[in-house]
Amino acid sequence: MGVLEGKKIVALGERDGVSGPAIAACMEAAGATVVFTATECFV
Repeated sequence: MGVLEGKKIVALGERDGVSGPAIAACMEAAGATVVFTATECFV
């Protein structure tokens, strides 16, 4: 059982930092369900 088992996650990444898919992969490894993933430019 993961730390985030049963939780739903929205993964918002930053273009020049950590991308959304990288955050989503970490959250899935911890047991969460990723419902939305995006990488945006926050300028």
